[in-house]
Amino acid sequence: TVSASNDGGTVSASNDGGTVSASNDGGTVSASNDGGTVSASNDGGAPLAYRLRVNGRNRDVADAWLGESLLYVLRERLGLPGAKGACEQGECGSCSVVVDERLVCSCLVLAAAAVDREITTVEGLGDSEPGTGIDRRAVTDVQRAFVTAGGVQCGYCTPGLVVAVHDLLTRNASPSELEVREALSGNICRCTGYGRILAAVEAVVAERSRS
Repeated sequence: TVSASNDGGTVSASNDGGTVSASNDGGTVSASNDGGTVSASNDGGAPLAYRLRVNGRNRDVADAWLGESLLYVLRERLGLPGAKGACEQGECGSCSVVVDERLVCSCLVLAAAAVDREITTVEGLGDSEPGTGIDRRAVTDVQRAFVTAGGVQCGYCTPGLVVAVHDLLTRNASPSELEVREALSGNICRCTGYGRILAAVEAVVAERSRS
């Protein structure tokens, strides 16, 4: 365990395992941890700076506020707009991402608490396009199936649903319809009526079983 506190100036703490906590009444707070829990607080002074591991890359976050959600940081600070802000209460699933192989609502996760964790957003689901110098991701089989089956209408909920389906099929390669419905029960879609989304998942399962 590493803990540090300071009434002014700079506080930094790092740890390869266990718990890191840091607090500061003024100045700068930075914290990093390779495992366990990271917590940091700052009552004033300079903003936070930390690093997140997103889609296989280290991304620096600067001038941040401790209370910023992972959703806000992904969208506004790291330029990854795939996760959508809708209910902001963890009820709709539009902001779904995977953190350390666990599906979460990014609106409920403090970004500073995700330091040194593996974060995957919808932008990171596909493989990088070969032969290009552009940081662009290929469309996945799940995304193609959503388009083909008509599971995309307004599209606002689609990134969260795609992430949730990928998470489900990573854990269960051949889910029953009931298991699919349960896995997607936290994702609200106001347009499709879910039938076409279920058809898309069924198509992906069938395609993968043939390959």
